[in-house]
Amino acid sequence: MKFDENIASKAISLAKKYGATELILFGSALNLGDDARDLDLACDGIEGSKLYEFAGMSELEIETPVDVVPLSPPTRFTNYIQKKGKVLL
Repeated sequence: MKFDENIASKAISLAKKYGATELILFGSALNLGDDARDLDLACDGIEGSKLYEFAGMSELEIETPVDVVPLSPPTRFTNYIQKKGKVLL
């Protein structure tokens, strides 16, 4: 799966719909390009069960497996994502 502007636009639009204040791409879609098998997104601002809803709707819209990681509370992993990932929103 190649991460392109079309996929970015869909992810950003959905994230905004669910109230995201921050959205970061990380993982294989960022590092492997066409060889990526899924989309890894980290977000802030989506609360509670809405986070799972966002993940499910993202998979339906983008038509590829999507993993979503909350950025709050901050951890070493989320700090790493914020430093190395690509900010989409």
